Amino acid sequence: MIAFAELLERLTFTPSRNARIALLRRYFANEPDPDRGLGLAAIAGELSFATAKSAMIRDLCASRTDPVLFEMSHEYVGDLAETVALIWPASPTNAAAPALHEVVNTLIATPKAELPRIIAGWLDACDPSARLALIKLITGSLRVGVSARLARVALAQVAGAVLPDGTNVDDIEEIWHGLTPPYLDLFAWLEGRGPRPDPEGRPVFRPPMLAHPLEPPDFAGLKPGDFRAEWKWDGIRVQMFAGPHGNRIFSRGAEDVSDAFPEILAALDFHAVLDGELLVVRDNEVAPFADLQRRLNRKIAGPGLMRTHPLGVRLYDILFEDGEDLRVLPFDARRARLEAWFDRVQPRRMQLSELIPFQNFEQLEKMRAEARSQAIEGLMLKRGDSPYVAGRPRGLWWKWK
Repeated sequence: MIAFAELLERLTFTPSRNARIALLRRYFANEPDPDRGLGLAAIAGELSFATAKSAMIRDLCASRTDPVLFEMSHEYVGDLAETVALIWPASPTNAAAPALHEVVNTLIATPKAELPRIIAGWLDACDPSARLALIKLITGSLRVGVSARLARVALAQVAGAVLPDGTNVDDIEEIWHGLTPPYLDLFAWLEGRGPRPDPEGRPVFRPPMLAHPLEPPDFAGLKPGDFRAEWKWDGIRVQMFAGPHGNRIFSRGAEDVSDAFPEILAALDFHAVLDGELLVVRDNEVAPFADLQRRLNRKIAGPGLMRTHPLGVRLYDILFEDGEDLRVLPFDARRARLEAWFDRVQPRRMQLSELIPFQNFEQLEKMRAEARSQAIEGLMLKRGDSPYVAGRPRGLWWKWK
């Protein structure tokens, strides 16, 4: 617990992205299993405890301190974990601060009625820094300015120091959602002690292919016949995984957003991985982005909002079909597979993002100028021979806003 507390404290006061990655890398490389994996899970937001909540911590602290003093201190400090960490009157004890795995296993296995006594003993054994980390872990309020993606970048650097095959963060992204804490098989792979974990058909995120902004100088090297054009819809990019082992909707940043869009999740009754744009669609017409914002940042949408702001997806690409990886195929071949799949399956709440025929870029310029009035951001240009590769490879896809 002490090493985890030190990590959280240093991350909180470290503004530099690279310095944060270095702190995470050192923690993952030096801490033993299973503590480093549980620390990773906590930072990535993959840990939660049903029986231990903020109210329990509040009541526990109020029982050890003057309730009025506690409330005044909490109002002044503004953060429950920090208040308790500083005001807690520890009782004398010979016990050592608990290990991270001890805390996690106990919180999972212990009945709620027994937890206050155990947590009080932990708080007695900890200094203020470890108390702060302990309470934040229990209540799920780490907030140290580190995303799950940043943690995976640090993991890739751990692998880079050991594995000669150039393992990178996208390789980790591809298996991440098929893993479970404390990630013993993940660390064994990253350190060259075991094989790459196999998701075995479970819903996982595939790093998306992104486009470069198209500027006037770029046209000089482009040939119209090499590219396919389609609208750049004004929504949010999503990846939909549907298969025998489960269905998921992921954001472009690999966040599982399935619960927020239940009508789309319910429409995933096929076996494929699709790339598309989530939009509010009424009577087959795309609504402005402001309408979609009503559906975003909500864990659950009520029936009324689902009725007035119905969702649909414009499909851009197909990455897998019946378990076959199509990403190595050129765009034209994937598009043909997508169209054939769409005609056969007729997926609910989905439409194909149409390809726009054109002879020259001047024609596209006229279309682009009228796009905003139709709730469209602009145009996409994609090379017909481009495979679907993670990241933002230069020259294959362009976005022309």
